[in-house]
Amino acid sequence: MAVYKLIPTEDYPALMIDGILMHCMKWTSPKKDAENKVKILGIKKGRILDICTGLGYTAIAASHCANEVVTIEKDENVIEIARNNKFSHELFANKNINSIIGDAYYEIEKFGDKSFDYILHDPPTVSMAGELYGKVFYENLYRILKPHGKLFHYVSNPGSKYRNRKVEKGIVNRLRGVGFEVKIYEEVSGVVCVKA
Repeated sequence: MAVYKLIPTEDYPALMIDGILMHCMKWTSPKKDAENKVKILGIKKGRILDICTGLGYTAIAASHCANEVVTIEKDENVIEIARNNKFSHELFANKNINSIIGDAYYEIEKFGDKSFDYILHDPPTVSMAGELYGKVFYENLYRILKPHGKLFHYVSNPGSKYRNRKVEKGIVNRLRGVGFEVKIYEEVSGVVCVKA
């Protein structure tokens, strides 16, 4: 059975599952990180897909500028923790946010082609959810994104020359392989992809 824990930070608490931190905190905080992901995509309006809701911080930040946010989380324990976290309240109260409890790998297949203007993909580590880093999943991301739409994909240590280099290179190569133009943004630990 997994062990869940909220870790205090300078603003919103971070989630830890089995000793693995689910938020980027080396040079930022959970709140700032969520806001930066939305800012880097340039979201002004439109329909957003947020994959791996977690505590809902990114969905909440996106909802402040988007017309609709659809967010997917498969771990019901995480949803329950979010319900009891005062900083996640808006996830359940904001009418612009539609939450789906299910496995993103399968839920994504239910969306029609060109359904979203932006996608925020913030999966747990490859060891916890490798299927969310695979070619089939990326093909579906490409399919459901509108032309010229943007995808933010969390990648631990993008551009790093050390430990996770092979994983990151594989992610970037697979994203390019399905048609995305990819740019690394180290300041938000991720890549931004544009559908041509």
